[in-house]
Amino acid sequence: QVQLVESGGGLVQPGGSLRLSCAASGLTFSSYHMSWYRQAPGKDRELVARITSGAGSTNYADSVKGRFTISRDNAKNTVSLQMNSLKPEDTAVYCCNAEYRYSRTSYWGQGTQVTVSS
Repeated sequence: QVQLVESGGGLVQPGGSLRLSCAASGLTFSSYHMSWYRQAPGKDRELVARITSGAGSTNYADSVKGRFTISRDNAKNTVSLQMNSLKPEDTAVYCCNAEYRYSRTSYWGQGTQVTVSS
């Protein structure tokens, strides 16, 4: 059974930091591109960051460049998102996604809430 479990969300003040983690099981983790998405109420789902299964190249949404960093640990089957200089507009449910590099097969976690507020 494939499972993706996110953790690390919470309430933080503007300018603060959070680190999200996603633990994967039931799949060959190194063969999957890993991404973080977010969705705020009334907004479309947005790709925040992605890291590939091979070379580990990364890309980011323009709104988070320079503030967020995605990383993966294939030995531990985890992907993380370090979020610095958080803004109220970063408030959303953040979900982990795994996409098989050889097909469009993908899996989703349930998400973790991030709230940035004074």
